[in-house]
Amino acid sequence: ATSILDTDTMMVTFGGDHFITYPILKAHAAKHGPMSLIHFDAHCDTWGDEPDRLDHGSMFFRAMNEGIIDAERSVQIGIRTMNSDTYGFTILGAPWVHREGIPAVLDVIKEVVGDNQAYLTFDIDCLDPSVAPGTGTPVVGGLNTAQALEAVRGLTEFNILGMDVVEVAPAYDISEITALAAATIAHDFICTQAVRAGATPRTYGRI
Repeated sequence: ATSILDTDTMMVTFGGDHFITYPILKAHAAKHGPMSLIHFDAHCDTWGDEPDRLDHGSMFFRAMNEGIIDAERSVQIGIRTMNSDTYGFTILGAPWVHREGIPAVLDVIKEVVGDNQAYLTFDIDCLDPSVAPGTGTPVVGGLNTAQALEAVRGLTEFNILGMDVVEVAPAYDISEITALAAATIAHDFICTQAVRAGATPRTYGRI
């Protein structure tokens, strides 16, 4: 990651265990300093019950404590397994997202993250298992693909340094629908960066 970032290239990474985001965040922080986190997931990944724990359920707790991410200016979207301590993160649970809609999600991200530099991480289990069964820790009640894509497409105005899509497990997939969702999420994020760089999006009718 450090070698890639040294070339001033934006990283879009596929995983893999969500733990991979931690070393990627460290590389970004070494170059850019602390960041906001825009985090789509079913799980908070901030479990700090064991001081030496560092895995796919605790890496954001570690990143927060190390000053890599600024919890007070970070948002977690789609969460369905709550931690009793938010550590300052703004949490938009999946039921809230379903009630309020993606425009409200984007409004909250704008309020919390604003123009701060940010990293985008998308755990595929943010999506409901009906549309993304190919993952290791599925939780019902998640976002659908249309909601996820609307959210990602709405991030054009934010100063996002890099992104990843993680936790796709092909062995559990059905007709490759999870892989297709992950690929499209990454594709549409790349398109937002093209628009941010000055490309004119083509639209057909109303989107």
